[in-house]
Amino acid sequence: MTRDEIEKKLSGKKKYGAILEYAKKAGIDIGKFSGTQGQVPIFALLEDLGFGHKPNLRYTEKKMQADTHAIRRVAEALVTGEAVENAIGKLEPVYPVYQNLKKHFERLTSENKADSAALVKESLNAYRWIHRQSRHAPRMVIVNIRGAYLTGMDSVGKDVITMRTVVGKMDTPTPTMDSYATSIVTHPYWNVPKSIAIKEMFPKAQNDRDYLVKNRIEIIDNKGEAVDPDDIKWDELTAEKFPYRFRQETGEDNSLGLLKVEIKNPLAIYLHDTNARYLFASDQRWRSHGCVRVQRPTELANYMAGTELLSSDFLTEPDTVSVPPKWHKLEQRIPVFLLYMGADCNEKGQLLYFNDVYRLGAPKV
Repeated sequence: MTRDEIEKKLSGKKKYGAILEYAKKAGIDIGKFSGTQGQVPIFALLEDLGFGHKPNLRYTEKKMQADTHAIRRVAEALVTGEAVENAIGKLEPVYPVYQNLKKHFERLTSENKADSAALVKESLNAYRWIHRQSRHAPRMVIVNIRGAYLTGMDSVGKDVITMRTVVGKMDTPTPTMDSYATSIVTHPYWNVPKSIAIKEMFPKAQNDRDYLVKNRIEIIDNKGEAVDPDDIKWDELTAEKFPYRFRQETGEDNSLGLLKVEIKNPLAIYLHDTNARYLFASDQRWRSHGCVRVQRPTELANYMAGTELLSSDFLTEPDTVSVPPKWHKLEQRIPVFLLYMGADCNEKGQLLYFNDVYRLGAPKV
């Protein structure tokens, strides 16, 4: 059958009405898919049901195409009379968290709790989008900025690792993002972002000549070579016209700790260890300049690599000398999602809500 023939076959009020009712219970805005007499946008509706639409993301590396073959198979199954729940269920994410969120959404809707239901609806679409973007990936990593935690899921959505994170504070928020990890870097340098260099480091270095030495910070010129701070005429420079960059030496005192996960993006955002690990004990973990500090970086690195890349005692090794950085390229692209979800489910299926820490207001889905 052609697409037109399928759309006409499913355009009957009773049949298409049942499909719309199923979609509504899954948190789909069915107003966008009402259709016209004799023609219904069944393929667009099925795509949204199975693979979602782009959530509010500041950066997306690449929008993946939905599985059109799977969408067509479901459409044909609906034409032949297969039950709506069975047919469409084959298209949606099988993730346990998604299935639990659906149950909570239906319950909240029946209880007329519109605000709570809107948060869950937004999360349902986020997981459908993850389903779209992570096809063929063996595992994926999701950071919920609003909840300050990280989850590593396998290809069928089973939680494999979970841990706390420290994310951006109100005035330097962590950006929402859909990208992928490229490599693990052990003993990374910290190349100080220009904004931090201008606002924080330059004034301190200018006023206290011992500041750079005490914090193991080098001054690097445009050739990548270190410059002696004593050769710089500090009084003649301003932060805005400082022709160098700051780089912190490797080691456990480094702000990135001993490990960094590089993510493809133009915003200089990555996942990393920290030299302030005590912060993970706090419930107020919106403290960073935008990057994501992770509670158990060795576990995360091994999970992303799919093998024991680092020993469990990597973070406790003596660090008496500066060790050069080492890059471990990941053999497979591991999707990484930085999302701002107001609702999620834990492994027990319990619904959790999170404060709107960046004060972005009601979700727009």
